[in-house]
Amino acid sequence: MWNPGAMTDDGRLLILISGPYLTGTDGDEAKIAANLARMEAMAGPVFARGHLAVVAEWLSWPIITQAGGDSHASPQFTEYQYPVAHRLLEMCDAVLRIPGESRGADLECGIARDRGMPVYTSIDEVPVVSG
Repeated sequence: MWNPGAMTDDGRLLILISGPYLTGTDGDEAKIAANLARMEAMAGPVFARGHLAVVAEWLSWPIITQAGGDSHASPQFTEYQYPVAHRLLEMCDAVLRIPGESRGADLECGIARDRGMPVYTSIDEVPVVSG
């Protein structure tokens, strides 16, 4: 079950940024990069509110490439992308779901809700921690 601020005693959270990655891109690498940039753009606002943000792709790609994957079409991408995101989610305190259709992001949010974790849909919902 969710334990808010489990990694700190001052209310700071590790927040998974979740949103579209491959959805709507038809495999176009520029569109995929733009989706990733949208998620990454939330790291600063999350930090400004006193927390740390993480994007699952930051951790999945080293594992995918170590396993021999070299593209979004590689079997290693399919094998590791979601499992890495779900394992990372176990270590997070909350999710910030950015807008846009995404089966993977919806799955992550469902898992988070099942665990009793907050799922924020706006940066304004993320609590501010001072200090």
